[in-house]
Amino acid sequence: MWFEGAWPGTAAGRLGLSIGPVIRAVHAVDAGSARVLIEWRAVARLTFLGAARTVTGSKYLLEAGSARVLVDCGLFQGLRELRRRNWDPLPVDPASIHAVVLTHAHLDHSGYLPRLVAGGFRGRIFCTAGTQDLCQIILPDAGRLQEEDARQANKHGYTRHHPAVPLFTEADAYRALAQLQPVGYERPLRIARGIDLEFINAGHLLGSAFVRLRLEADGGGDILFGGDLGRYARPILPDPSPVEQADVLLLEATYGDRTHPPDDDGEELAEVIRSTVEQGGKLVVPAFAVGRVEEVLFWIRRLEGQRRIPMLPVFLDSPMATEALRYYVKRRRELDPDQQRDDPPTARFRAVSSREESKAVTQSASPCIIVSSSGMATGGRVLHHLKAVLPDPKNTVLFVGYQAAGTRGRSLVDGAAEVKIHGQMIPVRARVAKIDSMSAHADASEIQRWLGGFRTPPRRTFLVHGEPEPLAALERAIASRLGWAVQVPEHLASVELP
Repeated sequence: MWFEGAWPGTAAGRLGLSIGPVIRAVHAVDAGSARVLIEWRAVARLTFLGAARTVTGSKYLLEAGSARVLVDCGLFQGLRELRRRNWDPLPVDPASIHAVVLTHAHLDHSGYLPRLVAGGFRGRIFCTAGTQDLCQIILPDAGRLQEEDARQANKHGYTRHHPAVPLFTEADAYRALAQLQPVGYERPLRIARGIDLEFINAGHLLGSAFVRLRLEADGGGDILFGGDLGRYARPILPDPSPVEQADVLLLEATYGDRTHPPDDDGEELAEVIRSTVEQGGKLVVPAFAVGRVEEVLFWIRRLEGQRRIPMLPVFLDSPMATEALRYYVKRRRELDPDQQRDDPPTARFRAVSSREESKAVTQSASPCIIVSSSGMATGGRVLHHLKAVLPDPKNTVLFVGYQAAGTRGRSLVDGAAEVKIHGQMIPVRARVAKIDSMSAHADASEIQRWLGGFRTPPRRTFLVHGEPEPLAALERAIASRLGWAVQVPEHLASVELP
């Protein structure tokens, strides 16, 4: 396409047209009058609105032709300077976005949706059916927690804001849910002008997916948004699906600098349980209500069945996790083949529903196992259990997932002598343990294994969803072993795609 006009800044006047990065060539027509012909064509542009040099806040804005699509819409969590970004205006007007696509339901990938809708987004939010199911419990629960945290902060005065207000409410979450549009795996669908969507199973969480967006404009091409990459040969979920080709790849690097411990058939968990029981203590497992709880209960059931641990009361103190288990049973066909044949992936446990029951479990001194959320100890009922067990050395707190910088979970696994909970400093005398083998994120070797499925290298690979050291390590590994062109974008970086 060509445009004829006066070159800006000359006596002939200004174009009055913002062309920006779409200019491809400038051809002088009349040097005396500064008349020019500008050759231009629409190009795709990708802006990293989150999960750039951090593991949280996943948001990627794709602009292709006249279409704007946001892939993932997550909350920033962890460090205070990251959480503050949730309150900042989005760099793009929500009303100008045509569609949102979710890789999966975890809050760092979906939790900003209520804010986006409240800000004027009126398009559809495309996701798998499993992601829709889980968002229906995760987002309203997050809204309730935001409201409860604001009430508690105002009641007890542990806030710098007067009054404290929630980031979003339960009602905001329900409004966002009304815009979810489920799409099956490997069923291409046109979602915006010139952009087709396809979901590919990622094996990270029920409903999790790689997002492939195919572009018609500018000669076509496709972009694969990796979301969170699952693991191989783990219980509950299937292996991540192989991918053979993508022109542009966004790849997570959460564990890009390390490998998980080899499978020990649950022995590390068995040792933690046995030693805690021998001391007459309680075991508290902060676990992500959606994802980790299922595997924890799977292993408790297996270890009990093999008589490798004593039979203890097992309390699941997370209404959201209890509800999520029902969806795992409902969608058993999407689980690992072994789980499709076996009983539902749950241990013998008692679901704690009311606050009164939760308080009774907290106050009890009898040995037991308490599985409660949130997984990084940033909120939820687990905080009450931690306040009760942390001061006593006979108890154990066990973390079974990634702990982001700036969270209580990270402070505890890093050996903090005390942590602040509900405005109080709580001494840490209990044993704090961590089992990385239960992580739902692929480690460095598993990432390399998955990349080995590509028949041809992507023209560009961007590493996201990682802290600086894992990002740097994975960048070196991919460049040296595969010879691929790899980039680690900065927050709010904007790049033109081939």
